[in-house]
Amino acid sequence: MDVGSLAELRAEYAELETALADPSVHADQDRARKLGRRYAELTPVVHTARELDTARSDLEAARELVAEDPAFAAEADELAGRIPALETRLTELLLPRDPHDGSDVLLEVKSGEGGEESALFAGDLLRMYLRYAERHGWAAEVLDGTESDLGGYKDVTVAIKSRSADPEGVWARLKYEGGVHRVQRVPVTESQGRIHTSAAGVLVVPEVEDSDDFAEISDKDLRIDVYRSSGKGGQSVNTTDSAVRITHLPTGIVVSCQNERSQLQNKARAMQVLRARLAAAAEEEAARQASDARRNQVRTVDRSERVRTYNFPENRISDHRVGFKAHNLDAVLDGDLDAVLDALVTADRAERLAGS
Repeated sequence: MDVGSLAELRAEYAELETALADPSVHADQDRARKLGRRYAELTPVVHTARELDTARSDLEAARELVAEDPAFAAEADELAGRIPALETRLTELLLPRDPHDGSDVLLEVKSGEGGEESALFAGDLLRMYLRYAERHGWAAEVLDGTESDLGGYKDVTVAIKSRSADPEGVWARLKYEGGVHRVQRVPVTESQGRIHTSAAGVLVVPEVEDSDDFAEISDKDLRIDVYRSSGKGGQSVNTTDSAVRITHLPTGIVVSCQNERSQLQNKARAMQVLRARLAAAAEEEAARQASDARRNQVRTVDRSERVRTYNFPENRISDHRVGFKAHNLDAVLDGDLDAVLDALVTADRAERLAGS
């Protein structure tokens, strides 16, 4: 445990407490939001440190009293038993944090191998994430999507936002979802009752603030196309060219948005997605070039990795990264994802503790 770092965090916490009590700070909502998030991040660290200090002080006092009265031995033993757990908790809290843990996310689901069945599964995944967001009180908004003929999705992009300054925000939970998700079931198009395997891809990136490093994108690096919004099977659903597709020429990244009413709104939304995608790509490239020691952890940067299997005949969900298995697939697809994500968070924390 780095005592010097802990002292610095305590000092920063006191400064944040003072700043957030100043009404003038709240006139700048962006600054107040950032200060609030940092304050929320440090609160469990400072509170645990204070609890540990109190336990150590009380233990010292109890041991002095035991010398005079053996009746205090039980209290001393109870305090001595609490301290290791508090020390472990504080060590975990002091581990380097993912700087995006409090961020909102942009989540994309794309159908893959399996044709119409894959598109239906992509729709199931979208509903799972929307229901999970609802359970946690997050706001979710579909920015763009191309529906398939049977009501699934060829691709869909959704923004998921926390309604509060939570240090364990949307990214802290959903960052593990990126990769290939495989489904095993009898498709609605299968007349012989045979089980098929298909897959859909999920990409999750933290949303970047307008003031972040990747907010500025040169116009000369963009190709912007407008077209009419489409629905199932690609048919036009309105009569104006309000949908926007933006291609970032240097990287080849393509994003589109068609769910807003105006072309300007769709362009703004598409730029929001593009900034996040560029920021995530830059971070992954930096990690690759630096041979990041954590590149093999559960939050892999290899988006082609098969991360999970959804087996309908056995009502089973399996996460291949941490060996998690449960027979409550129906509940998971209804948004009950916490047990799966808790297993991934625990594995990530254990990996970081081992490397600290």
